[in-house]
Amino acid sequence: MGWSWLVVVLVLIAGAGLYVILAYNGLVAARQRTGEAWSGIDVQLKRRSNLVPNLVEVVKGYAAHETEVLQQVTQTRARVGSDGSVGERAAAEARLGGALAGLVALAENYPDLKASQNFRDLHASLDEIERDIQHARRYYNGAVRVLNTKVQSFPSNLVAARFGFGLAEYFELDSPTERQVPGVSF
Repeated sequence: MGWSWLVVVLVLIAGAGLYVILAYNGLVAARQRTGEAWSGIDVQLKRRSNLVPNLVEVVKGYAAHETEVLQQVTQTRARVGSDGSVGERAAAEARLGGALAGLVALAENYPDLKASQNFRDLHASLDEIERDIQHARRYYNGAVRVLNTKVQSFPSNLVAARFGFGLAEYFELDSPTERQVPGVSF
C-alpha cells in the first residue's frame, strides 16, 4: 500500500510538470504568432508610408497652391515611426490615414488630377494597401486575443505569471471615420 501512494504522487507531479511544459510552449507559440502578425502590419504600414511621397508629388503637379494640405501629409508621414507602443503607433498611423484621406479628397477639386493615370494608379495602390492593412490588423488582433486569453485563463495564467508573459495590446483605430478606406469616385 505504501508504494501505491508514492506512484500516485509521482504521477501527479509528472502530470503537473507536463502541464507546465505544454502551457509554457503554448504561450511561447502565441507570443511568436503575435510578433509575426505585428510584422505583417509593419510591412503594410511601411508600404503605405513609401507611397506617400509619390502621391504628394503627383498632387503637387496639379494643385501646387494646396501647400497646406501637402505639408500636412508630408509632416504627418515624417512623424510616423516604428518606435513606441502599439497604441502610439496606431494613433500616428490613424493621423497619417486622415491626412491621406484629405489629400485624396483634394482630387475632387481638380478634374485633371482626378483623370491623371498616375494619380489613379497611386490611388488604386493606396486602396489596396489600406485593405492589406485591415487584413493584417485583423490577423494581429486575433493573435493578440489568443495570447491574452492564454495569459488570463486559469490555470495557464499561473504559468504565464511565473514566466513573465504579459498581455499584448490590440491595434485599433480611434474613430469610425478612420476605419474607412479613403476613396474617390472616378
